[in-house]
Amino acid sequence: MIDSRARKSSGGVVRRLPVALAAVSVLAAAATGIAGAQPVVPSLPFGGLSYTVRVQQPGIAAGDIFYTSGVSAAALVPGVGAVAKLLPGGQPANVIADRSGRVLEQYTPPAGQDVSNFRTQVYQGRKVLTWWQGSTVAGHGSGVGIIADENFNVLATVDPGGAGADVHEFRLTPDGHALLTSYPEVNADLTAIGGPKDGKMFDTVAIVMDVASGKELFRWSAADHVPLTDSETNGKLNGDVYDPYHMNSISQDASGNLVISLRNTATVYDVDPHTGDINWQLGGKSPTIAADPGIEFAFQHDAEFTDDSTLRLFNNNSDGLESRGPSSVEWIHVDPVAKRATLVRNQQHPDGLVSMAMGNAQTLLNGDTFVSWGMVPRLSEFDAQGNLVYDAALPFGSYRAYIDTWPVS
Repeated sequence: MIDSRARKSSGGVVRRLPVALAAVSVLAAAATGIAGAQPVVPSLPFGGLSYTVRVQQPGIAAGDIFYTSGVSAAALVPGVGAVAKLLPGGQPANVIADRSGRVLEQYTPPAGQDVSNFRTQVYQGRKVLTWWQGSTVAGHGSGVGIIADENFNVLATVDPGGAGADVHEFRLTPDGHALLTSYPEVNADLTAIGGPKDGKMFDTVAIVMDVASGKELFRWSAADHVPLTDSETNGKLNGDVYDPYHMNSISQDASGNLVISLRNTATVYDVDPHTGDINWQLGGKSPTIAADPGIEFAFQHDAEFTDDSTLRLFNNNSDGLESRGPSSVEWIHVDPVAKRATLVRNQQHPDGLVSMAMGNAQTLLNGDTFVSWGMVPRLSEFDAQGNLVYDAALPFGSYRAYIDTWPVS
């Protein structure tokens, strides 16, 4: 049950400094341990004790920032959420802040629940607040999608049943549908990826639901369509349950096909929402679209089209265990007829940030691009020429972050 009254207007209590410093040390050690001796290592997942603006140039886009505090259920560092709660900004909450970091509004979930993927969307012609809420399970979540008004009063709850709605995607479409991810646990022969013959794994599915009726309209299983051998990881996230696919975004192309990102195959798929057939796939071990020089991405998030032919994604370039280079936002021209992709733009952070999980980008009304660097607790805005015009550090990374006006109506 979601309690829409669990809301407050300012941040949580700051604990004693020695406890906070001890927690910071644990987080730094966790990041270092994951990075190992790689020549490129993930950036630290802790950004300081408060929201800190580092760059703010004239002409930045109007609006306030919508993000989540604490550690998202999508974070892949075991136990980091428990450590984070000892620090300022470590409690899970939906936050709306101005550009200085001053909190304008905040929703705190009931004890024992997490929130993530907080943003504004449009439902039934009305701008609304949406987010995921539930419990954390091995780098993903099990819960529901929430649609609320500007006072955080719940208008609709979207629950696919079964394994529940996962944290990674809750996207509303103009026809009143919702795109959700879910992570059912299944039995599988995992010998192809170094696992046991009678193993367990998380399948990962894309679900289309009608919000008003709660009816499931379409379901696409990665396990039914993607060979295990396409996985880029043999690692485990929790006990003996493997995670070979790890779906982290679903959007639509101009024709209404589903654009699905699988982190652990380092591939973006374009899927027919009626038959489930894969129209094309870009990246990874089995691409059907040839990529021109300059297109290199891995363990990516937030793949979506910004126009009919331009795919934009957040290129993590790292899964923590393996780092292939700095993270970036990539714009890629995709021609499915010619089966060719060309690089339009690749935007890195001047500090060479490497984010091992999470992240997104948003095109702003003034043409700038707003970026959440995921596990790396930084929020940035770049102008059309690639200049950094706004940059801020959070205590912890936000799964995604967005800019919009507040109040929303």
